Amino acid sequence: MSVPEPRTILVTGASDGIGAAAARRLAAGGHQVILVGRSARKTAAVAADLGAPFHVADFAELAQVRALAEAVRADHPRIDVLANNAGGMWGPRTLTADGFEMTFQVNQLAPFLLTKLLLPTLVDGSAIVVQTASRVARMAGPLDLDDLQLERGYSPNGAYAKSKLANILFTRELHRRYHDRGIAAVAFHPGALATNFAADATGVIHAVYHSPLRRVVLGPPDRGGAALAWLATGEPGTTWQPGGYYERNRLASTNKQADDAALASGLWERCAELVQIPS
Repeated sequence: MSVPEPRTILVTGASDGIGAAAARRLAAGGHQVILVGRSARKTAAVAADLGAPFHVADFAELAQVRALAEAVRADHPRIDVLANNAGGMWGPRTLTADGFEMTFQVNQLAPFLLTKLLLPTLVDGSAIVVQTASRVARMAGPLDLDDLQLERGYSPNGAYAKSKLANILFTRELHRRYHDRGIAAVAFHPGALATNFAADATGVIHAVYHSPLRRVVLGPPDRGGAALAWLATGEPGTTWQPGGYYERNRLASTNKQADDAALASGLWERCAELVQIPS
């Protein structure tokens, strides 16, 4: 049996949780991992354990995403896999310094911008783009392209569900636009895991993820890390289907809006407009 060639894999949200677990698995498998995290201290600690390079960027500031893309392009001429794993959930509706609703910016706009800025490098490497999504996308109400900032009817759960639906739509549109140039895009649900997720949220979700019993009711982070690593090291078209959405390493159904090609294209165009880059 042939041994897969080592890949250069950029993992965002790699300072802890799913991202750190995936990075450890990938490094143990002989791949070069490049870590991106919001916390300099935590990201540097994981990087030191793995002997891996790292970058620090807060996705709540798009200027930091732009600087991250510039640094990555300068330091890493080849990227085989981009794992857009960073994300979160917040409580009351909050605007970022860029003027966007926090959940939408961190979970959707920032990875969209990073992917777009890295596209020349990704195309050169016929790269895989893995997007961490969620099964809660099924619960998202109608996605209104004229109200992506959720000025009407905001709720933390609703904002998160819509951002995860947006992630799946982004994956499918990335596949449609770039698969003939060698890009293989895929989205997945990592599972309900005992991570630092929802640390800034309120209500039931925060209570579940930060209860003393969370390790009893939630799975270990490595379960999600294994799913991400499976996609990152697999062969598109053989191991998994490009443009697909996966749960437990199997193609899965999601919100019916994810099959709306016009909505996916419209979201792509609107995101490009918001971050002020060509679509």
